[in-house]
Amino acid sequence: MAALLDELVKLLALEKLEEDLYRGQSQDLGWGTVFGGQVLGQALSAATQTVDEDRHTHSLHAYFLRPGDVSKPILYQVDRIRDGSSFTTRRVVAVQKGKAIFHLSASFQKIEAGFEHQDPMPDAPPPETVKSEQTVFQKLAIVLPEKLRERAVADRPFELRPLDTPDDLFHPSPKPPRRMVWLKTIADLPENPALHRSLLAYASDFSFVGTALLPHGVSWLAPGMQIASVDHAMWFHQPFRVDEWLLHVMDSPVAHGARGLVRGSIFTRDGRLVASTAQEGLIRLREKR
Repeated sequence: MAALLDELVKLLALEKLEEDLYRGQSQDLGWGTVFGGQVLGQALSAATQTVDEDRHTHSLHAYFLRPGDVSKPILYQVDRIRDGSSFTTRRVVAVQKGKAIFHLSASFQKIEAGFEHQDPMPDAPPPETVKSEQTVFQKLAIVLPEKLRERAVADRPFELRPLDTPDDLFHPSPKPPRRMVWLKTIADLPENPALHRSLLAYASDFSFVGTALLPHGVSWLAPGMQIASVDHAMWFHQPFRVDEWLLHVMDSPVAHGARGLVRGSIFTRDGRLVASTAQEGLIRLREKR
């Protein structure tokens, strides 16, 4: 499985075609379309490659415009919006088959000292005591439809260990719209802060918008359920490593108009708040015909 992570790291590196133009390939996770976190991570990588090394990503805002085709390359066009004395801004458009499928704005900053405070990390059992998502899904594989089975049990470059997995994944009981997931890469990584940021952007799309379904007693496995990321925002606060356990704490304050809003905080195991996340996604249950 470590080969899967090696492949992802290479995919995030991208192929430089010319100044501010990059090409990326895709990793098929069994979904039939490009995983949103992948295009998010690749777009951030493209932007980062046009920025001085002493400036680090502190925020990104993105829109998912069209599904990506895993069998076709994606072009990433970087626009150098501004290079200031402390901040740098980049815009990236991902293009496939001549059409924009994704748009990203990212801001970079030099390291500065300043005021500091953070929310405390909530109590959570250590990751070693929590079952992995793969273990749960593999037990259900035999009863899943083929398309959902491929998506559920496919190998991933990250290990996810969600807390409070429902006993019945098909018909979960309604519960408050909050969840926590331990995550880390399946193998060690080199000391490269930009790579760790791109990989956390990638992983932040896992188990995210589905949080908005929890109060409704509906699973992403339900027939006719359509879930898709619409937009995604992320703020990086402190250094971290994605090959060490991180806790993504999520909540959904509202769902309306076939959309659900989810917010998240990402903590290191020792309680440092290293990133914040937000996403609005499509959550639509199509009626059976």
